[in-house]
Amino acid sequence: MGSVLLSSDWLIRPRPERRFVLKFSVASASAKPNKSRSLVDVLGLNLPSGNMDDPAKFLLRRLVRRIPAQMLKATLEKWGRLNAEQRESLNFSQSKWALTQELEALCEESRLTVKHIAELEMIYITENPNQMMWHAFQLLDPEDGALAVELMQFKELFKCHLRELVRNVSVKIKKHTDEAVWIRMSWGEGFSRLSHLNATYVVHYLQTPYVFVSGLSPKNKPLLLQVLTLSTKHERIKDANLSGRKLTAIRDLLLRQYEHVFPTKYPSPLTERNQSVSNLHTEKEQAEASAKRHQMAGQAFGNGVLPALQSAVYKLETKFKDPTNQTMTEQDEPFRCVVKFSSTNLLESLRHCASSGIASTPVAPLLSSIPLKGRNYFVITDKSPSANS
Repeated sequence: MGSVLLSSDWLIRPRPERRFVLKFSVASASAKPNKSRSLVDVLGLNLPSGNMDDPAKFLLRRLVRRIPAQMLKATLEKWGRLNAEQRESLNFSQSKWALTQELEALCEESRLTVKHIAELEMIYITENPNQMMWHAFQLLDPEDGALAVELMQFKELFKCHLRELVRNVSVKIKKHTDEAVWIRMSWGEGFSRLSHLNATYVVHYLQTPYVFVSGLSPKNKPLLLQVLTLSTKHERIKDANLSGRKLTAIRDLLLRQYEHVFPTKYPSPLTERNQSVSNLHTEKEQAEASAKRHQMAGQAFGNGVLPALQSAVYKLETKFKDPTNQTMTEQDEPFRCVVKFSSTNLLESLRHCASSGIASTPVAPLLSSIPLKGRNYFVITDKSPSANS
């Protein structure tokens, strides 16, 4: 093995901001004199460069896979991080894999970071909120001025209270076109890097007592709920027992943005006193039964367009009662079971079952309670002072 020659020159300039220039070369007797390696190669240093880090690349690849090809171009235009020339250079007709490679190169050219890619994700989610599972929460006991909280005040209060509880978190707040306040949060543990891949989304309509949350871990749930309670000037917050993938459906159900049913003293319309004899004879028995079913279905679910709720869950925790089965009846533990209804539009399906005669009428209170109480999760227990049903 040939001898190794090392040479180094230090140049220190007496300026307020010190700059160090280190020249380091490695030459071998068996190698050519002009062959040299940089200090980064020799010492294995990881100096900053224009390349995106792995979390940014992974988030970008996942986004490109999720966004439909026909929506990708418009989404990039709304993003605005790539100029027109860069966007025109993209070939949207090629495969997603090839398009992702081109997009990564353009993002590295523009020196974009994971925070910029997170902005792209937020744009897509706000335009397509039905890609996630949403859970509704209800704010209770409003303080003085709760109805007067506006966007700027809410932003300041939210960030201020959040900084008091947790340090390692990234927050992005923006107002959507439908007056909803959208919040994207990336959490970190201790001094670890923020996890932009598992972000939490919060949607809140100001001056309303409801908040919709997606992607919230049990560990961060108490922190977020406390911040939301303080930022909206309320005393407490509770689970609304309503969840689903269609944010618009659970929002309309809670905010009553549909033709809903009001309880009435008269279950059926009052009969006119002066009905003609001809009308009484033209109505057949089958027609009367059909009209009655439609009427009862309308009383339970309304006659307009219903929110497209996708599921309802009933959890039964009651004592087993059957005189023919003493073994089960004598047990002290309650009988537990779960019943789940699923459909692309559950409320519309239930209304159709009642009006067509597939299900008996009047509609069972447990089913009609979905639109009446604005929830799709129920726990049925025996009647007792400590039981909640």
